Amino acid sequence: MPSPSRPVLPLRPELAGLEPYGAPQLDVPVLLNVNENPYPPSDDVVADIAADVAVAARGLNRYPDRDFRALRVDLVDYLARESGVRLVPEQVWAANGSNEVMLHLLQAFGGPGRTVLSFAPTYSMYPEYARDTATAWVAGRREDDFTLDAAAAAAAIKEHTPSVVLLASPNNPTGTALPLATVEAVLAAAAAVEGGCVVVVDEAYGEFRRAGVPSALELLDGHPNLAVSRTMSKAFGLAGARVGYLAAAPALVDALRVVRLPYHLSAVTQAVARAALRHAPALMAQVGSLRAERDATVAWLRAQGFTVADSDANFALFGPFDDRHAVWQGLLDRGVLIREVGPDGWLRVSIGTPEEMTAFRDALVEVAGL
Repeated sequence: MPSPSRPVLPLRPELAGLEPYGAPQLDVPVLLNVNENPYPPSDDVVADIAADVAVAARGLNRYPDRDFRALRVDLVDYLARESGVRLVPEQVWAANGSNEVMLHLLQAFGGPGRTVLSFAPTYSMYPEYARDTATAWVAGRREDDFTLDAAAAAAAIKEHTPSVVLLASPNNPTGTALPLATVEAVLAAAAAVEGGCVVVVDEAYGEFRRAGVPSALELLDGHPNLAVSRTMSKAFGLAGARVGYLAAAPALVDALRVVRLPYHLSAVTQAVARAALRHAPALMAQVGSLRAERDATVAWLRAQGFTVADSDANFALFGPFDDRHAVWQGLLDRGVLIREVGPDGWLRVSIGTPEEMTAFRDALVEVAGL
């Protein structure tokens, strides 16, 4: 008989022995490992969130608006200001973080007998979304400079006939953004897939892109198989609120409504997001300072002799190191936590406050003997 403390459970075979996803959460002075916004919400934002949550709390005996219509209107207005693309509310979908948005996409368009295609190195959760939805995972390769060759991407789509293509732009962990011409080439190849293929451009770090770098939102008109995903975790400094969203054709959004759980976006979450969106102009000014700090960090790292991927995100991937773990550990021993992720020999540092970046530079000088 099995022990009550070690029951026999009918776990799916592909999950046996796996560990849950998670970056290290350590109590050190300088946290630069998970691409958070280093600045907490301002007192004005906190006050507005608290007031709106109090109003929502008075109605928590009732289910929330399951289609979060008011939030969709606010997101449409925000995207029009941020990217210059005017949508309608029926083109917007939201969920508990962009992670859940991605899961909805693969629940609707992936599944047994279907394939999701992406291009490594890229976000480490993508294959887990595929695994969780019983979708086959295929990873093509990026170039040595982490760019994506449009012809190679189109050839991979023709070869593997995926039902979903995941493109991160800016890419994680490299920070590189995709030219719209590359996205258009992928869309053209996807349109030729028998049975259809959805192309998802994950712009979780989109607000941090450099001047002149466009958003894939500009391609939505005329591409009903395109979805552009965003999050409020990074630019808005709301990682703890768990709000992500996407923009797509209404028919694509309607497909996600089929697979979502009932009332998946709580009244409290909707209230927090709407309150923060009212402060978008001030928050975007803060994003500008993080862009400047990123560019300064990239320039400093290159001046020290490191190779650094071009970054349109709030982090920088740098290296190579013969023993990256030793460098990571040396920084940690000095109170600075960064991320050991991506290709062998490379490390990723999130952009923090000026004081945090000074601590990072000082620690790296010691550890790397610069």
